[in-house]
Amino acid sequence: MLLLVEIVKTLAEIALLSLLGQGVLWILAGRTRGQNPFYQLFQVLTRPLIRGARLLSPRVVLDQHLPLVAFLLLFFVWVVATVTKIDICVRIGVHLCK
Repeated sequence: MLLLVEIVKTLAEIALLSLLGQGVLWILAGRTRGQNPFYQLFQVLTRPLIRGARLLSPRVVLDQHLPLVAFLLLFFVWVVATVTKIDICVRIGVHLCK
């Protein structure tokens, strides 16, 4: 069970950092961000997350807000995984969680 929680937490962290990196490049690269290879990489990595956010969010949410929705959903998943990991580690003993 601990391994599963660790995997979910790690995947959420990778996805969160990808969304954060895309956001930072969106700000820094300006209008030419579509030609930036790192921004294109982040787009490929975050496209499934944004599509998932579209499926989970109501149609009232604008498409331009979907990256924020995806970030908040992933942050919620990360918090739940972290709290679950702490709970498991407390129950089995902290020395076994290393």
